[in-house]
Amino acid sequence: MKILTAAQTREADKVTIAKEGIASVELMERAARAFTCWFENKFPPDQLVYIFCGPGNNGGDGLAVARLLHQRGYAAQVFVVSETARTSADFKANLEALPGEVKPGQVKNEAAIPALPADALIIDALFGTGLNRPAEGLFATVLAHLNQSKARIVSIDMPSGLYSDSQTPEAGAVVRAAYTVSFELPKLAFLLPQHEEFVGEWHVVPIGLNAAHIADTPSPYQLTCQPAAKRLLKPRNKFSHKGTFGHALLLCGSYGKMGAAVLAAQACLRSGVGLLTVRAPAAGYTVLQTAVPEAMTLADTHKKHLSSLPDATAAYHVIGVGPGIGQEKVTRSMMGQLLATAVQPLVLDADAINLVAGSDKLKGMLPENRVIFTPHPKEFERLAGKTANNYERLERLKEFCQQYSCYVVLKGSHTAVGTPEGNIYFNSTGNPGMATGGTGDVLTGIITALVAQQYSLQDACVLGVFVHGLAGDLAKAEVGEISMTASDLIRFLPKAFLKLLQA
Repeated sequence: MKILTAAQTREADKVTIAKEGIASVELMERAARAFTCWFENKFPPDQLVYIFCGPGNNGGDGLAVARLLHQRGYAAQVFVVSETARTSADFKANLEALPGEVKPGQVKNEAAIPALPADALIIDALFGTGLNRPAEGLFATVLAHLNQSKARIVSIDMPSGLYSDSQTPEAGAVVRAAYTVSFELPKLAFLLPQHEEFVGEWHVVPIGLNAAHIADTPSPYQLTCQPAAKRLLKPRNKFSHKGTFGHALLLCGSYGKMGAAVLAAQACLRSGVGLLTVRAPAAGYTVLQTAVPEAMTLADTHKKHLSSLPDATAAYHVIGVGPGIGQEKVTRSMMGQLLATAVQPLVLDADAINLVAGSDKLKGMLPENRVIFTPHPKEFERLAGKTANNYERLERLKEFCQQYSCYVVLKGSHTAVGTPEGNIYFNSTGNPGMATGGTGDVLTGIITALVAQQYSLQDACVLGVFVHGLAGDLAKAEVGEISMTASDLIRFLPKAFLKLLQA
């Protein structure tokens, strides 16, 4: 699912209106009907509803919603917030279309702001995506009043005061919505952690914007949903054998951290790799042979740490390195040896990332178009430098991937996959229960397995992240978020792949 800027979305509106030969107010009616359908499926008609409308087109959406909710038996009270008489043409049309029983209150000053019952529902239709300056004055006062109330807030298209695709100034007031209902496509702002308190739970409703125009509109941002993930999944042929699905090598573990190696290896096997070899410190040999009998184990000459590569590394289709390896001097030397000699794709996680981040020499040895990094935000900061906010971090992600011709899986609530072309693929699966030690090791195993099976590096990242999150969602349904462990993700990987195949 493509993510467009506010300007691109307005252009999509214009193209749709022109190609269908409709008036803009008719497209607004579509949006209002889509929102109202979502609303009445969520909230019963015995709810008291307060609708706050600005003087622009987002306010026009709110007025149309008020009319439709009134027709469906909701007790909807409307308040128009504006210090001037200027309104958009579509706002005026929907104001005139309101039935006589729905008389809008005029909020022209602070004294006119209504008291809000705690059990009311508020529909926020003050500003849409066109906001280009901080909300201030009367609007800021109204937004503060809404936030201070105990009523639940539902925002139409965009939480009022929040910029959709750039950093919102700190001085600007922003409504804190419990729900945001977006039209046609999600907004970039929804996918960034700094906006969780404003956006709440977000949903997308279709309004029939011109699909061909959206497909032709360039954007570096995509949201991976189930249909796109399913298209990436390769079917298995009848006469396949273990050699068909690749031989992966995992370099992982150190004394006291062999659990990371076990998790990565088990996840790799559950993700379809044909053959798996694990290189680990000698102290981990018995652990791996016992916990992961399907994998072959090669013991390092060093008892506690990885210090060297196994022989004939060119025979492996992919090498995953990092889970639990530590940052000892001998391990740093091994990383240099790996980057200097590897001929296959590399999946670098955890301390492999930290070792590269701490050495300009190792950074300079990174092969082009063959490296996948899987950092969490702090690891990415060490790798690419600090940033002031999440928008700046996205730009840094694009720059880093282009500079080093690599792929970066920046882990988080909507994990972002950066590509050498400067594109970013956000993920739509996963939940807070996955915020626990070891889940990153599981992801490393999944992506390594997919690369071994000849998925492109981009597809392995995008599909791997989706399946990883889907396994987490399936685990949540059984064990909940609080009790989830990384091992639960591995346990649910088969069901995740099966669900995707059967979708």
